[in-house]
Amino acid sequence: MSSLPTTAAATGGPASTSAGAATTAILAIAAFVIVTTEFLMVGLLPALARDLSISVPTAGQLVTLFAVVVMLAGPPLTAWLSHVERKRLFLAVLVLFAASNAMAALATHFWVLAVARIVPALALPVFWGTASETAAQLAGPARAGRAVSTVYLGISAAMLFGIPLGTVAGDALGWRGAFWGLALLSLLVAALLQVCMPKTTAAERVSLAQQARILHDRAFIAHVVLSVTVFTAMFAGYAYLAAFLEKVAGVPPAQVGWWLMGFGGVGLAGNWLGGRWVDSKPLGTTAAFSLVLAAGMLATVLLATNPVGLAVALGVWGIANTALYPICQIRVMKAAPQAQALAGTINVSAANGGIALGALLGGASIAAWGIQSVALVGAAVAVVAAVAAAAISRWLSGRNVRRR
Repeated sequence: MSSLPTTAAATGGPASTSAGAATTAILAIAAFVIVTTEFLMVGLLPALARDLSISVPTAGQLVTLFAVVVMLAGPPLTAWLSHVERKRLFLAVLVLFAASNAMAALATHFWVLAVARIVPALALPVFWGTASETAAQLAGPARAGRAVSTVYLGISAAMLFGIPLGTVAGDALGWRGAFWGLALLSLLVAALLQVCMPKTTAAERVSLAQQARILHDRAFIAHVVLSVTVFTAMFAGYAYLAAFLEKVAGVPPAQVGWWLMGFGGVGLAGNWLGGRWVDSKPLGTTAAFSLVLAAGMLATVLLATNPVGLAVALGVWGIANTALYPICQIRVMKAAPQAQALAGTINVSAANGGIALGALLGGASIAAWGIQSVALVGAAVAVVAAVAAAAISRWLSGRNVRRR
């Protein structure tokens, strides 16, 4: 497996360690806002469904809509914008997120809220592909995994603070207040980027056809399909976690946000572990955390009525859930070092395809077997992902032996 190349594409020349670390930290803050915007809907589903007089599975399709748009628009948009100077690109993304969150706060009909989810869904994969590439290139091949996982700390922070506090704010101020808060935060982070992030050298425009050559590599495609499977497993359960806690575990609505905060808090450990191990064993790390994810989901169902047992089970689930974000991103980027931004965005699109499938699968399982089934279905798909990761590893090892 090739490592990510050391280049100065993000800066146009050799980047100092301090400059790279500062830029990576700012990107992590931006990631916090972006992930909170994407997944806050999970914590607001019950309240939003009540206010708009729709069912929880119907409201859950807003998660599906966001994911489908990311999946379809991500690769061509990232390839088209690959030459744009990075600071300018990241600022545009944050302004779009601010506008879309304001629109969501003003929505009085389901379809208006749906439109407000499409706008940030167009910008999200562009951010993840280019932010991951920028962080990896600044850090160099030996530390690329840790640099990307630093950016992905934004996911852990969103799960630890953003999504849970947004859920608490939604309970106290209404779900519209939560979206207004995100709109303001998006603008504040844009201002931070404007002040602190140096301008970068724009890259030369490269055609989509030339960048898309990575799609001819069957190993790369296998990695992408694996990401779809992993995220399907994750979001079959996570998309409905707030509803699960209310209806199955009996957690009062006012306390759901605090449980989600604990879920995100333990995810910090998962993010660190995933970034530490994935550089040397990307497929083995994927398989291991997929099994941990399955175990956590299964234990959550079995221990739902025991508060202590539920907390432990959610902790296991949260560690694996958060670890698998950077693991999948780094694994796919390593599979196509010659087109990092596009590879990263293709993985984001694949992940969102998995998110959409997971939300659909979870919604269907609720209709068929009840809300408690979402974690069981997610656990079953996670086992499939672990087996697939092991099979891909074995296939790639055999292929390398034959080439020698």
